[in-house]
Amino acid sequence: MFSRWYAKPLTDKLDRPFVHLLFGARQTGKSTLLRALLPDDTVVFDLADPGERSRLSAKPELFVQACRALPTGRKSRPVLVDEAQTVPALFDAVQHLYDTDKQRWRFVLCGSSARKLRVTGANLLPGRSFLHRLYPLTLTEHPPSPHPPRQAVSPLPFPWPTGHVSDSRFPAWGLEPRLAYGALPGIVTSEARDRPELLKAFAVIHLEEEIRREALVRDWGAFVRFLQLAARESGQVLNYASISREVGISQPTVKGYYQLLEDMFVGFRVPAYSRSPRKNLLSTPKFLLFDLGVRHTAAGLTPSEALVQADPGPLLEQWVGIELWKRLQYLGEGGLYYQRTRDGAEVDFIVEHGGRLTPIEVKWSEHPTASDARHVLTFLGEHPRQAHHGYIVCRCPRPLQLHDKITALPWFCL
Repeated sequence: MFSRWYAKPLTDKLDRPFVHLLFGARQTGKSTLLRALLPDDTVVFDLADPGERSRLSAKPELFVQACRALPTGRKSRPVLVDEAQTVPALFDAVQHLYDTDKQRWRFVLCGSSARKLRVTGANLLPGRSFLHRLYPLTLTEHPPSPHPPRQAVSPLPFPWPTGHVSDSRFPAWGLEPRLAYGALPGIVTSEARDRPELLKAFAVIHLEEEIRREALVRDWGAFVRFLQLAARESGQVLNYASISREVGISQPTVKGYYQLLEDMFVGFRVPAYSRSPRKNLLSTPKFLLFDLGVRHTAAGLTPSEALVQADPGPLLEQWVGIELWKRLQYLGEGGLYYQRTRDGAEVDFIVEHGGRLTPIEVKWSEHPTASDARHVLTFLGEHPRQAHHGYIVCRCPRPLQLHDKITALPWFCL
């Protein structure tokens, strides 16, 4: 069992007398983590099993009967429902049981899509539940190679939680493998020769089967064309009109498909930063897929380090954005933004956290200069009260002070 950053916060919260909902994309390690943290006597309902899913879909009351048949004891009996979103009626059943006796059971519901729950208006147990999320590996869990110097300071520090012992971290990787294969736990721990096929299977099994099973898309061919284009455009400003023309579907359908990717936790938006004195700023968000390895296969590409070397700059920018987004989601506060003027001046990312703004530029260069930070310096000048320091994340071998307000930071120090 490898160490996960969220294991300590989740363990602390699982002891609280509420229903626990854990969401995240497939293969992020939700079931593995829960089964490691929950006791051996946990009762498991695995709705990934077609037989179990069909049985409980037809008669949700069987779930209530099975829970009531469990022996009572001094401690709450853990009940885990995996892929709970496939039978939304179970959320009502869980509420009924929980309201009947808050101490007898400790329900943990795990899911990889919120789409069906949202569309059907499923009961997410307000006032009775804690909501948790699990993401692909962060740099903290999946350490860099080479290891960063101790004196490096990150623009968004992400240490292990207090009291957590990181005794078994995932294998250390350099930059190119990260940009090629992403950070899903099963991919990181697999042999290099198997990673492309495993990622291809993820794109087919997770995206195709999940969508087909829930009848979320009527025109499958149009969605496949959309997904390939959306993956290729990952990290770019959303252009609904352009994608609509290329795929041959309406703009409302394009918007619905992007929302579907968010509901399945495989994509996220980076809004444009709007609280600025400038008047010529773009207001349209960017969209990124949650993992670079999945991005490549969804785009119809074969993940490899050769693919990275063909055009590495945009991939490094996406990796930085994904890493910052995962940290902010786990920390539970702040936001991730970007800024671009209509004439092309851009700050790649703006981190809002702890009442401060931190502008970040991403460069593939090993030798950054102060001129690379001109847009970051402009942003700092426009927000003197909130933004005090900016960064260039790049491939320099050690941190460099390029300006009294600008630090060039090696990727492995992020």
